[in-house]
Amino acid sequence: MYDPDKRKIFSALCHGAIFFSTLFMSVGIPIAMLFIANDPVVLENAKESINFHLNVWIYGIIITALLWLTFGLLFPLVFLGYALHWGLTIWAIASVLTKPDQPFRYPFIFRVI
Repeated sequence: MYDPDKRKIFSALCHGAIFFSTLFMSVGIPIAMLFIANDPVVLENAKESINFHLNVWIYGIIITALLWLTFGLLFPLVFLGYALHWGLTIWAIASVLTKPDQPFRYPFIFRVI
């Protein structure tokens, strides 16, 4: 039997790590969870969080390229990107805290791991 409080904290930490930094350091928390956690739900949440990090970086590169190509005309995409990024992360944290026995799955992302 797995401790539900640890499961909630570790799962929320995996998803919330993206708020710590938009640099590559924030992905270190879910990667570390892959090595230290033995709870299958926490492991699934860590994998999903890593996939979300990768997607955020890829979409950030695409939005930046579009901004350069259009001389900033598509600047509202930045706000849309951040709204989706923050909104999905808050949704993930709320989900793992209210349903700790079920891993969260982000919609519309590419899963590499």
